[in-house]
Amino acid sequence: MYVILGGMRMNQEKKGWKDILSSLQSFFTNKKTVKSARITYNVVWNLILLFIIVMVIGAGFAGGAAAGYFASLVKDEPIRSYEQMKKDIYNYEETSELYFDKDVYLGKLRTDLYREEVKLEDVSQYLIDAVVATEDEYFYEHDGVVPKAILRAVFQEVTNSSLQSGGSTLTQQLIKNQILTNEVSFERKAKEILLALRLERFFDKEEILEAYLNVSTFGRNAAGNNIAGVQAAAEGIFGVDVKDLTLPQAAFIAGLPQSPFGYTPYSSDNGKIKENLEPGLTRMKTVLSRMYTGGAITQAEYNEAIEYDITKDFITESEDGHTIEEYPWLTFEIEKRAVDVLSYILAEKDGYEKDDIDSDENLKAEYRALADRDLRQNGYNVHTTINKDIYDKMQDVTANFQLYGYDKTEVIVNPETGEKEEIKEPVELGAILIENKTGKIISFVGGRNFKREQINHATAAKRANGSTMKPLLVYAPAMELGKLQPGSVLPDVEAYLNGPGSPWPSNYDKRYSGLTSARYALTRSYNVPAVIAYKNIVNQRPTTFLEKMGFTSLEKDDHTNLSAALGSIAGVTVEENVNAYGTFANGGQFVDAYMIDKITDKDGNVVYQHEVKPVDVFSPQTAYLTIDMMRDVINRGTATSLHNRLKFSSDWAGKTGTGHNYYDSWFVATNPNVSFGVWNGYDTQKSLDLNYKGVSYGARNIYLWADLMNAAYDVDPKLVDPAERFEMPGGIVRRSYCGASGLLPSQACSDAGLVQTDYFNAKYVPTKVDDTLSSSKFVRIGDKQYFALDSTPAEFVENGGATLDPSYMESILGHKISNPSQLVPNRGAWAKTLVSNSRMSENGRTPAKLGISNDGKTIKWNAHPDKDVIGYRVYNDGKKVGTLKAGSKLTFKAGNGNFHVTAVDIAGQESPPSNVIKIGEEKPEEPKEPKETTESKKTETPEKPEKEKPTDKENDNE
Repeated sequence: MYVILGGMRMNQEKKGWKDILSSLQSFFTNKKTVKSARITYNVVWNLILLFIIVMVIGAGFAGGAAAGYFASLVKDEPIRSYEQMKKDIYNYEETSELYFDKDVYLGKLRTDLYREEVKLEDVSQYLIDAVVATEDEYFYEHDGVVPKAILRAVFQEVTNSSLQSGGSTLTQQLIKNQILTNEVSFERKAKEILLALRLERFFDKEEILEAYLNVSTFGRNAAGNNIAGVQAAAEGIFGVDVKDLTLPQAAFIAGLPQSPFGYTPYSSDNGKIKENLEPGLTRMKTVLSRMYTGGAITQAEYNEAIEYDITKDFITESEDGHTIEEYPWLTFEIEKRAVDVLSYILAEKDGYEKDDIDSDENLKAEYRALADRDLRQNGYNVHTTINKDIYDKMQDVTANFQLYGYDKTEVIVNPETGEKEEIKEPVELGAILIENKTGKIISFVGGRNFKREQINHATAAKRANGSTMKPLLVYAPAMELGKLQPGSVLPDVEAYLNGPGSPWPSNYDKRYSGLTSARYALTRSYNVPAVIAYKNIVNQRPTTFLEKMGFTSLEKDDHTNLSAALGSIAGVTVEENVNAYGTFANGGQFVDAYMIDKITDKDGNVVYQHEVKPVDVFSPQTAYLTIDMMRDVINRGTATSLHNRLKFSSDWAGKTGTGHNYYDSWFVATNPNVSFGVWNGYDTQKSLDLNYKGVSYGARNIYLWADLMNAAYDVDPKLVDPAERFEMPGGIVRRSYCGASGLLPSQACSDAGLVQTDYFNAKYVPTKVDDTLSSSKFVRIGDKQYFALDSTPAEFVENGGATLDPSYMESILGHKISNPSQLVPNRGAWAKTLVSNSRMSENGRTPAKLGISNDGKTIKWNAHPDKDVIGYRVYNDGKKVGTLKAGSKLTFKAGNGNFHVTAVDIAGQESPPSNVIKIGEEKPEEPKEPKETTESKKTETPEKPEKEKPTDKENDNE
């Protein structure tokens, strides 16, 4: 046909249009031509039909195959409901934030990824446009996927050609990040397409875009931390809120998701700005170009943004980074406690009780793991009880205190080389301040250097609490059980409470004080009376009082070992020890200490609110009596050095404590508002320096306690220095008692001057009259006293003494007292008290003659060797002129004359005269009388010799 037409066209040029038309008409009307055309048409049409049929069949086969393959890829993917998809899409990690007391912002919880949720309406429009233009230009048009983009991606995958542009929409990226993984496979891609289509059915574009903006990762912030979400990116890179981003800033952030750590301006080295910023800057320009070509910005906006130096907007320090550097002890402690709180909440939702969790370690670990993830994912606001200003001040005091003691060498094994290395170990401390009525932990000190030692010495380190245990386990429980009162008398003597052998326990000064009241024993921190008192109640399991007061680490042996009375237990934290002391301030009610006051979710809903739940431990009477006893520790006992160090003087009651071998030093005290305690020691058990820079180990710890409390006082005087004092409850009376037994005073006790007074619980005042004392006469040799005999010369006897029967104290001690004289204290009115077996053993013979000498007009001699000699008589020319007691200075100032001395034993026997010492001029010889005749002798009646009268000099040398 084309040839014919071509010929006709040539004829047309020769013959003109008329001839051409005539020829065409003849051709189409010719029968042969019409037949040929019909045949040609039928052939062409049949070929077209055949081709269409083949194409349809092929397409159907290919589509079926593709559909079948697609179905096989997604066969295991469950059909997700709207609620399931909503939960998955919005389940992105958001960093929880921490607060001091009174909503003072602390910082973000430490985490590997920092994120902060933001609503779409609060995001800069620049950033929204930049993300859409860069990541998904057809976002508002497609239904979750773009077919041609998928085909292009498949083609590139099959042909292994380089990727020119992504095949994933924002919807697909969201599915990949929140539901699927980053696995590169056709199966994952097929599931991604299916879920993207389903997501678009359930959610509108704004919801999808908001989720994407909160999910995407954006490299690092200025602190070097990984960040996700546009709010964290805006704050962490430019230091602004996401709604305030400029066009260049928005373009820079929008370009980061393609290669977050390639384009980020910060390195992992504490967030230092990279030397090469070109990749990120180039990517920003690409984003601006796409915004311009897509019509999101004008030519003028584009030009201005391209020329802008974005590097000057990069911040150099992250103001909202985590707080591990500045507040390491606190951040870790809050995290641990918040996880504990949430673990119980999660377990309760699953039907478990708190006791179920505490008694099953596996269950506890499971719910703690769930709570930890919950805390890091859900953007909680954790509000604490910590007073920021007091906390900061205490850390300053800790850093600047100069009396810790010497660093000591510790040998460790290097885990990498296996070789032994020597390190210097410093004295550590733990301290905590707790509000009594609420249990709020106001402040604490976890240690001196977190980088050296991460354990929190205030809340986690367990140590023996020394004598600070005595009020908690001995005196208060004994009073509560009716076995003891402040005026109860206990023996401080050599005791064998571990059985025969070496005496145990012993006092810190290795001496004994004799009979002592419970009050005085606590004031002076005597060990022997405390263990004796504990021995007499240990079968009533007084450790249950400790358990009620929050002691969590008691082991089986701690309930029966007598050494627990001295704090020798498995260990207790500073927090537990100090918290228990608040029981006395609260009138006998224990209020558990806490740090997490409230947890709210990101919408402000309260997830957890702490509730104060007091536990009855002691009666108000027991609590007050214990407080009153511990006042004496500070006023006149082992903590008196506090007075000159503290800026203020509220009503404090407390107790010092020393661990075995001086491993630990404690001081815990309480007033009507707060309890505060400080521990000092080495991490590995080493003895503290008894003296450092002229200050004893105990005083150093008290000084530190005072400095820390002074710091708290500077911040909040009303909190730590209340005007009120501890109030005495009803049921307490003041009564007199006998200091020899703690019973009601007898006449003998009154005569001996041993009556004392103290407070008693009215239910437990003594009712029996003392029968351990009786009146007596005694002789004194030095600092020892012995009973006088009926024949003991009067000039050596002292009256007004008392005899003590040791049997009552032996019943309290539990065994015979090997040296009963130890019962008599060397103080006050006790000087005239004897133990019933304080009898001098007489030898039955007359003392031997003494030898004397003189130094001028002073006569001297040595003590007589006989042990029953109680004194000496001095004679001048046969007349007694002086009496000296054994044990005194054996000299006598003499006048003129001839002197001799005799020794006198307790039975009254006197030795022969000593040699005579002649002092001064000889007396003139008296005229001799004429000799009497025999007759006169017979008739003269002899006169009786005049009885010697004592001279005024007899007592000169007593």
